[in-house]
Amino acid sequence: MRHGYTNSTFGDGALVVKCYQGPDAARRLRTESRYLRRLRGRLPVPALHQVTATSLTTRFVPGLHGQDLLDAGHAAEVLAACGGLLARIHTLGIVHGDYGPQNLLFSPDPLEPVAILDWEWAHPGDPVEDLAWCEWIIRTHHPTDIPHLPAFYTAYGAPQPSWEVRHAAMLTRCQDLLDFVSRWEPGGNAEKLWRKRTETTSTWTP
Repeated sequence: MRHGYTNSTFGDGALVVKCYQGPDAARRLRTESRYLRRLRGRLPVPALHQVTATSLTTRFVPGLHGQDLLDAGHAAEVLAACGGLLARIHTLGIVHGDYGPQNLLFSPDPLEPVAILDWEWAHPGDPVEDLAWCEWIIRTHHPTDIPHLPAFYTAYGAPQPSWEVRHAAMLTRCQDLLDFVSRWEPGGNAEKLWRKRTETTSTWTP
């Protein structure tokens, strides 16, 4: 689907180059570059190699993709790791902005996070944004793993926000992404997709 993602990424096994696309591309590039520099040595993030006007290059991090591990039957372990790592992020006063297993790489044995990817949406904000979005990812892309969500919230270690608060945060983020793709290609396939996802999310119940 055209404009389904906000960047194109390619690598050679040593380096990974990320080229930013769509509205506010330069601002999102600067955001990711700033957070990768700030967080190096504090969180598992890829090492920054080079930044240009349109791209960001990091060192390649070998690992297993979080969503692949969910599909392989490791939902409880992956979601617990997601929760524990998110607590560390939030102690630094940061909201990742697109947090979930889709942006985590894991070592195989033991199954532990080795990299948090895609910091282009990072900002100071309310932790419920990340909590709700990780839950949204599971509910949307891995519905059979919904019963494992308690492992995520337990590992996070703070009281779980109410469903009303989480649901509102999910809808806000869906609307933000709908607005983003509508600016990029009004009436395009991505707009139709995010309009549908927003409508679907609005019908969810606990």
